[in-house]
This record gives sequence, structure tokens and C-alpha cells, in this order.
Amino acid sequence: MLGCDSLLEFEGDMYGKPADAADATRRWHNMRGKTGVLHTGHWLVDVRPTGSGGTGRAIGSTASTTVRFADLTDTEIDAYVASGEPLRVAGAFTIDSLGGPFVTTMEGDHHNVVGLSLPLLRNLLGDLGVSIINLWR
Repeated sequence: MLGCDSLLEFEGDMYGKPADAADATRRWHNMRGKTGVLHTGHWLVDVRPTGSGGTGRAIGSTASTTVRFADLTDTEIDAYVASGEPLRVAGAFTIDSLGGPFVTTMEGDHHNVVGLSLPLLRNLLGDLGVSIINLWR
């Protein structure tokens, strides 16, 4: 069983989902043209029966990706917030939907910014004795 959650570290503050549209707008006015770090915590619990190789162990780790935001216009910020998308996500942005054009560069695992670091998941599975390729079946 896998659980993940993200937050954006920006100028010494930690941002989860914005409280409302005004909060999202305020954040974007601060973030535009700047850089933050998206952290996603991953917690993996081995719930397989012990006879099937299960260990009952729970392990976790965090993946972090540096994100550079575009210098959005006020009109772009207002339209993006009005779409409702930034209200549903940590840091008030996405890269895999409407917010994608507003992220100019990333340093690190882009999967992490979507919400699940696939390289980190591979490592956690390996720590539990499970090869990720076994999940392909």
C-alpha cells in the first residue's frame, strides 16, 4: 500500500493546497519568476501475506524537485486561479495539466512533481524485496 503527499517549499514557507482563490492568487504573485522546491513524502507498507513474501514492514522517504516558475502576467494568474486547478494541488500548480506552461524548468525527478516519484518507488520496493518489473504483470 502506497501513500504520498506533497508540499512546496518557497522562500522559507511550506505550502500545501491553497485555502481559497485569494490564497492561490497571492501565492502566484509571489512565485512568478522565482524558484521553489516541491517535496513529496512517500510511505510504502508491505501488506502482502507473510506466506507470499510479505514482511509487514513500513518504509518511507521523500523526493525533492526544484521548480522554476514562469513570470506570469496578472491576467494569466487570474485565469489559472479561475480554472480551479491550483486550488486542488499542493503549491497551487501542476505540470501535467493547465499549469504546465507556467513551469519553465525543473531540476530533479519530474514524476515527483506530478505526485509520485517513480525512481523513489522503485527503490522503496527494492528495500522490501520487490522488483518493480514484477508490477508489470
